[in-house]
Amino acid sequence: MILDKQKTKIIFAVPALLMLTAFCVNLWVEGWNWSPLDFLVAAVLLFGTAFFIHLVIRSKKAFRSKFIICFVILLVLALIWMELAVGIFGSPFAGN
Repeated sequence: MILDKQKTKIIFAVPALLMLTAFCVNLWVEGWNWSPLDFLVAAVLLFGTAFFIHLVIRSKKAFRSKFIICFVILLVLALIWMELAVGIFGSPFAGN
């Protein structure tokens, strides 16, 4: 059985590993050109998402409710990420 401390470590280790992967890829892959601001935005998005998922998991709601809320949080993250990357909605913050 996974303890609460272990859940917290896992939840926040995932964004840390993703950021580390992005940093390594930025160093060695020629087409990947993230600026420090890109890393900052990615870190805020990933760790913010992890924080909200952590809050939901620690709540006293039923498993089904937790699952749906976490799914919606991850869906919002994906939509924001896609908008910043390629501009699927055409906002002023759109990427390429």
